[in-house]
Amino acid sequence: MEKREMLYEGKAKKVYATDDASLLIVDYKDDATAFNGLKKGTISGKGVINNQMSNRLMAKLERCGIPTHYVQELSERETVVKKVSIVPLEVIVRNIAAGSFSKRYGVAEGVVFDRPTIEFSYKNDELGDPLLNTYHALALKLATPEEIAIIEKYAFRVNDILKEFWKTCGVTLVDFKLEFGRLPDGAIVLADEISPDTCRLWDAATGEKLDKDRFRRDMGGVEEAYSEIMRRLEEHL
Repeated sequence: MEKREMLYEGKAKKVYATDDASLLIVDYKDDATAFNGLKKGTISGKGVINNQMSNRLMAKLERCGIPTHYVQELSERETVVKKVSIVPLEVIVRNIAAGSFSKRYGVAEGVVFDRPTIEFSYKNDELGDPLLNTYHALALKLATPEEIAIIEKYAFRVNDILKEFWKTCGVTLVDFKLEFGRLPDGAIVLADEISPDTCRLWDAATGEKLDKDRFRRDMGGVEEAYSEIMRRLEEHL
């Protein structure tokens, strides 16, 4: 496969065209951002871990019946994915109160919900990715009612699968963000990534944070946390 011009560079990844119009190459960077880009830094080795973790988890989800954009890992940092049109909704599934949820609603971090909750935000950096509900998404024509129903179904199923998997690793899946895309035929598939950048992952025994919150909150030990979560994944997958 021939790697061609760069089509897009985001906060954590570069995306390249290939000689196949239906496929792209994603290159994961070590750049780290938080708070809609207000905080910037570097997490050494993050790109390698996020690429490989995301690919392994996407492959696992595929085996469990969740369609994804994942095609093939090319190298430590590069992966071939299906070209999709991203649905401009960030989908956040929460099992435990943390982060913005705790701040927004005055709920102590660590409160376990009776059942998982889901929230949408409008994927728009200029507006700060504002929260919205299904009616807003429909009014803005971000997705159809059928697409939203499929996205919710997939998101909760992903939660069930990943929560059980991380439990075997001695890790609690607190919350995570997903993005979905449309294939040319309109089918909805899971896209973007699943990594310590997009998930809150706590050690089940100690509550130690093993994710990007260590960067957000200047806790130190960021690289070590990413390496530890990858080590546990490789042991159990």
